Amino acid sequence: MASNFPAQMPAYGQYPQYGFGQQPQQVPPTFSGGQFPGFPGFPQQKPQSPAANVPGMLPIEESYIENILRLNKGKLVTVYATFENNTQWNAKVFKGIIEAAGRDHLILSDPQTGMRFLIPMIYVDFVTFDEEINYQPQFGGVSPGLANIPPR
Repeated sequence: MASNFPAQMPAYGQYPQYGFGQQPQQVPPTFSGGQFPGFPGFPQQKPQSPAANVPGMLPIEESYIENILRLNKGKLVTVYATFENNTQWNAKVFKGIIEAAGRDHLILSDPQTGMRFLIPMIYVDFVTFDEEINYQPQFGGVSPGLANIPPR
């Protein structure tokens, strides 16, 4: 059976010693353009999906809540949120029209009072819609709904 270990190991104390602030003299291998040493023919760059670099469009695979909320801008929703360790209220229900949605927030406006709510996404449990949701994921193709959404 072949072994990957050297035939004779150095004795204790024969390993290089480094004092405080000293670094070994070895230079780590560098990787450029996605090519790894020792693997000839490895692709230079990662292959990209057809819609990966379309200006003004999010990548088609990103079916996140924020994007679904953006597709439904202007619709009336009910947002259920939980705020842990809050002495006044632990859970709260917000009803309003979606004005905007970002990676970490949702902005609603109450049509009856004109009050606007900025809700951090970390508190959102779920959202209900009183009408049909705009959501047309077409993985591998172009989704017409995402074409109008600016990239992050």
